[in-house]
Amino acid sequence: MTPIHSIIPSSQTKNIINKRPIYIPNYIPDPYYVRILDTTLRDGEQSPGAAMTPQEKLDIARQLAKLGVDVIEAGFPCSSPEEFKAVKMIAEQVGNDVGDDGYVPVIVGVARCNEKDIETAWEAVKHAMRPKISTFIATSPIHMEYKLGKSKEEVLEIACKMVKFAKNLGCYDIQFVPEDATRSEKDFLYKILEEIIKAGATSVAIPDTVGITMPWEYAKLISDIKANTPGIENVVLSTHCHNDLGLAVANTLEGARAGARQLEVTINGIGERAGNASSEEVVIALKCKRYEAFDGLYTAINTQHILKTSKMVEKYTGMHLQPHKALVGANAFVHESGIHQDGWLKHKATYEIISPECIGIKRSKGEGYVLGKLSGRAGLRNRLEELGFQLNNDEINSVFLNFKALGDKKKRVTDGDLRALVSNEITHTEPIWKLGDLQVTCGTFGLSTTTVKLITKNGSTHVACSVGQGSVDSALKAINLIVKEPIKLVEYSTTTIKNGANVTTSIVIGRENNNHESTSTPTQENVHPTFSGTAAGTDVVVSSVEAYIAALNKMLGYKE
Repeated sequence: MTPIHSIIPSSQTKNIINKRPIYIPNYIPDPYYVRILDTTLRDGEQSPGAAMTPQEKLDIARQLAKLGVDVIEAGFPCSSPEEFKAVKMIAEQVGNDVGDDGYVPVIVGVARCNEKDIETAWEAVKHAMRPKISTFIATSPIHMEYKLGKSKEEVLEIACKMVKFAKNLGCYDIQFVPEDATRSEKDFLYKILEEIIKAGATSVAIPDTVGITMPWEYAKLISDIKANTPGIENVVLSTHCHNDLGLAVANTLEGARAGARQLEVTINGIGERAGNASSEEVVIALKCKRYEAFDGLYTAINTQHILKTSKMVEKYTGMHLQPHKALVGANAFVHESGIHQDGWLKHKATYEIISPECIGIKRSKGEGYVLGKLSGRAGLRNRLEELGFQLNNDEINSVFLNFKALGDKKKRVTDGDLRALVSNEITHTEPIWKLGDLQVTCGTFGLSTTTVKLITKNGSTHVACSVGQGSVDSALKAINLIVKEPIKLVEYSTTTIKNGANVTTSIVIGRENNNHESTSTPTQENVHPTFSGTAAGTDVVVSSVEAYIAALNKMLGYKE
């Protein structure tokens, strides 16, 4: 497979958008063009807990237009007054915002096959420049018997009658959806599609409503419909796949290979139950394998807006992405394995099939890989150089041993951790004091108590116990009892990573008296020397003690 790094030169990736053919409801002039119908605002919003306000839906619709989707399924206007308001706002505003190239998205209102739904949907979308109604009715035996309580003949009659009704309202772009198509009897499916095409439908969607179909089965269904449905050449055939078995994207792509020329998707793959086909995955798959697997099929999506659209949908719906979500997850372009980091640092395409900039990710220096227990020397050396440390091989080896030990304790080794490792292992002399053991007693009853054992450089041990206002305070007081130095705490700060489990502590200390003041040459003012220490670990008290001891050793070394 040729990665996008190679397909599109890096200097041209930012603004490349495929040319969009003129919109004709029932026909696509370019046989290689694939329309993208985004149903984030309708099927996506049906995710439990993902409901949005009309203004939020309008914001997302505007962003979908920037993304360049051909069709925006804006919602289900009959479901509530707020939903009607949202769809109407989108139709009137986004549906009339014509781009310099003449592009304006089609705005769809969804309706069941009944007059009230269809009238309401039409009222909501009719002021768009390109309004469309999508009406549906179930066609599978299980749905017709247990949900509708109707025969095949009754369903067929209703479907045809409602398509004609929508057309008589003045809507000339009508999609028909046979719900649960993949579990419908094929002969009945061919028949109902034939009749609704005669009635005036301009597109038909073939939904895998419960996500039960295998990719090869879905491809065959699309092929069979094309081969056995009279008049199918007069409409645009669309996919609509759910992800119950994790196959929505695969089924959608196989549908495109089999002849579907409209793909129904959602941002981040949100939707009923396990969701729908993910728009970003479908679009980038077509882009990556356009010629090798898809015989030149393409979309007009501006991929530079993928990340921004994804983040907006995540924020407005509250449907948070798992870190390993393809393309838009936090880890999608981040490398931790030492082997991967080494290859990636030599050439990005070794482990990245597309450039992250292709979907709108702006990656700065130091991003693209994380350091942890699986990382190797190449990644460590590169990050240290980015932080400004120029170390020789012996120094790298010394830091690396401690880096691996820290990586075994923490999920990620941060830049603060690295600075601490370099400071503690490379830049200072042999420590005068080392931490032996530490025990803390704390809680709601009484003051915190800490027992500390310190070891001198000649091997002798010293133990002290102290109470304080908190665990860190009592620990530092215990150290002071041992070292018997007049120490003043100047600064104290901790930094935690997102999950709160890993802590980097920085401490600055000085002397309590002024016996060690020095004089600065330019101003002849007294300068009070201070000494800093940094440590990282999984326990805030331990990292605080180690940082304090590191600063203390520097201070004592200065004294000597």
